Amino acid sequence: MARFEFASVDAATLGETALAEDVFFQLGMMYSTGSTVAADYVTAHKWFNIAATRGNQDAARLRREIAAQMSDAEIAAAQRAARDWLRGNHPVGLDRAAA
Repeated sequence: MARFEFASVDAATLGETALAEDVFFQLGMMYSTGSTVAADYVTAHKWFNIAATRGNQDAARLRREIAAQMSDAEIAAAQRAARDWLRGNHPVGLDRAAA
């Protein structure tokens, strides 16, 4: 099993691999459950959203589940964070708007 450590998760760039999808999904799990980090649904939604843009159906499902527990303002903040992260971490032309 691989282990990933990030000095700054927001600065991490993992490229376009299936591995990246799994890492983003695991980050969503960490923040949604409060595992090793403080629970934060906005950040969890962001990471699930990024994993979902790469085709992870579980991430899309869990993003919907936590969104049901979030305010509209929190969802909007999470969507902005995902879009900002994608813009800053994708090569030009690969940006996909986060939903």
